[in-house]
Amino acid sequence: MVKTVAAETGSADSLQRVLGIFDENLSVISRELALTARVDGTKIVFEGENAELGAETVKGLLSIVEAGETIDRGNLLYCIELAREGRAEDVKDMLSNVIAVTSRGKPVKCKTVGQKDYVNGIKKNTITFGVGPAGTGKTYLAVCLAVAAYKNKETEKIILTRPAVEAGEKLGFLPGDLQTKVDPYLRPLYDALQEMFGLETYAKLMEKGAIEVAPLAYMRGRTLSNAFVILDEAQNATREQMKMFLTRLGDGSKMVVTGDLTQTDLPDGKTSGLKHAVTVLRGVEDIAICTLTEKDVVRHPLVMRIVRAYERSEREAMSNARKSRGERK
Repeated sequence: MVKTVAAETGSADSLQRVLGIFDENLSVISRELALTARVDGTKIVFEGENAELGAETVKGLLSIVEAGETIDRGNLLYCIELAREGRAEDVKDMLSNVIAVTSRGKPVKCKTVGQKDYVNGIKKNTITFGVGPAGTGKTYLAVCLAVAAYKNKETEKIILTRPAVEAGEKLGFLPGDLQTKVDPYLRPLYDALQEMFGLETYAKLMEKGAIEVAPLAYMRGRTLSNAFVILDEAQNATREQMKMFLTRLGDGSKMVVTGDLTQTDLPDGKTSGLKHAVTVLRGVEDIAICTLTEKDVVRHPLVMRIVRAYERSEREAMSNARKSRGERK
């Protein structure tokens, strides 16, 4: 017997926003969940084995509409994924809180449940590790929280740092002094700060030293007090560098460490300090370790598929390697 489930949208305007232009969103839901769908007044009626999942997806989309957000392909596919997991109601909670406001007045909100857990981890703990693939908002959200803390006078300074590790290139051959050479590596941090503060305010804060952006090597020997400190691209820090950085923590400070363990640029034989730290420090009080996945990717939907393809390839390579070792035995 074919299941039939109706999802009420409440109004013609909400219905139209859920359906999308030329009912594009409804077509995606029907294709992804193998359903047929039709509109009856302000209701969307789904028929098929996954009819209930279609209705749950609509609930999630309505939460996006009610929050004043726009439904795009990325959050549409995410709502379908949450419906499959029985967590469609999490969308409303996820969008309920504004993390920060950009210089242009745009509110910044979490776009996935994983991001919400990550943000909560930062708020509740002194040190937080955010580990996950590209496009999950690890760095951007950390910068937003740092800016919010500074504006609320919870901290006196924002310090952002990255290891100056070359992704296939040598710093020594670049023109200029060390700061000039590492600036391109720090560009994502500059961009996020400028978006949050505005270019003029950002420049003033940099000039008076309230914002510091520097390579990780500059952290040695310091005590970082009353500061919100972010270590980005931490997968490229060595074990020694990671220990050095974490032990810079001073009174009134908060640290966030972000990185993607699948994109390490360290030389062969060097263990990632991030990989080592999340193993050693798991379970330590006042330290949160938040793992984001391909489901939390908020860039172009194709990025999610790219991440999944690489993960699938790596799993196959590991499986083949184990089989090869077994055959040699």
